[in-house]
Amino acid sequence: MAVKKQNILLLGAGGRECAIAWKLSKSPLCGNLFIAPGNAGTRFYGTGLDISVSDFQGIKQACLEHQIDILFPGPEDPLVAGIYDFIKNDPELQHIIVVGPSKAGAQMEGSKAFSKKFMQRHNIPTAQYREFTAENFEEGKTYINTLTPPVVLKADGLAAGKGVIIAQSTEEAQAAFSSMIQDHQFGNAGDRVVIEEFLDGVELSVFALTDGEHYILLPEAKDYKRVGEGDKGLNTGGMGAISPVPFADATFMEKVVSRIVAPTVAGLKAEGIVYHGFIFFGLIKVNNEPYVIEYNCRMGDPETEVVIPRLNNDLVELILKMGEGCLNEVKAEHSTDAAATVVLVSGGYPGSYVKGKVLTGQTDVSGSILFHAGTAVKDGMVVTSGGRVMAVTSLAPTLKDALATSYANAARIGFEGRYFRKDIGWEF
Repeated sequence: MAVKKQNILLLGAGGRECAIAWKLSKSPLCGNLFIAPGNAGTRFYGTGLDISVSDFQGIKQACLEHQIDILFPGPEDPLVAGIYDFIKNDPELQHIIVVGPSKAGAQMEGSKAFSKKFMQRHNIPTAQYREFTAENFEEGKTYINTLTPPVVLKADGLAAGKGVIIAQSTEEAQAAFSSMIQDHQFGNAGDRVVIEEFLDGVELSVFALTDGEHYILLPEAKDYKRVGEGDKGLNTGGMGAISPVPFADATFMEKVVSRIVAPTVAGLKAEGIVYHGFIFFGLIKVNNEPYVIEYNCRMGDPETEVVIPRLNNDLVELILKMGEGCLNEVKAEHSTDAAATVVLVSGGYPGSYVKGKVLTGQTDVSGSILFHAGTAVKDGMVVTSGGRVMAVTSLAPTLKDALATSYANAARIGFEGRYFRKDIGWEF
């Protein structure tokens, strides 16, 4: 029996959502695709809706009006706020497949303390840690003195990707701890602080799609978070990414699956936590052994811009299988090509920057896919509307060739203050 075309509502407005919209639109199973709120690039793949990702009532009305079959939250905020539970507890909406975990499952990202305790319960390798609040503030200061710097401090809640501080000295760690707890540097997100040992190694991101019992692995990726070349400067949302990751060979990935991915999915099921969607494993390789730095309850950005182009499967078909609890019936198909993405950002990012700069040169691009991030349409022109403006992604038989194509095309796109790192993939 033929499967009916699916009407899909994708939530989000970044490069991640643009890449997902691009992929969904390619599926013969995709009916009408809506993106809320979307950006100047997502309009090429579906219809934009002026609805905030946090406006659950607005999302409900859109689902009813457009007869939505699949709701795909791109960012973490609606998931942590409980969009899954909102949909499933509403008799008018509960038939919709939600690509994402329940509110309980989203705690894996929404609470660092929750995820660390989960890892302890299921013997999943991670850094040693303790958690502190204002009530045991003095104990936290004492604990910091027992650690050999660098010291990692994490705000427990969501802090827009900025709630992690790596202090290079004990004094810096003490000052950061005081700033988080006493000065409320990260607002309520920092009312509880996780302090952990620093793991020295190389990072990578691994992604799984799970139906709550079975899972498939997507291509792995490595992103580059620092704004400056040579991994210097402030942390950003990500200046670029590559896939595959050369050091993540078959032996290493077997360890990742057996020690981390499989126990995570099994642990969620054992604890009765509803989780139907993507799990992002932020990992670090230390002396050839994998450790979990963090979980996210959605795909990463800009990793999605290299992972999704290397996924050969029909994404809508995978979502339908997830909804049926039948992901064991499909096999993940990864492209043998390498992918590289270079992110163009506004001048001043990740600090203050000016919006509204006109973009030029998009039509001069050849051999790359342009995934819009912080863009909008104004007076018929594409203008900047965020810090990260666009991801330029290329596929090629080698990583070197993919990077060369992305860089050639990144140079063709112009806007006042444009900046991009010229050393993505430098260590390979």
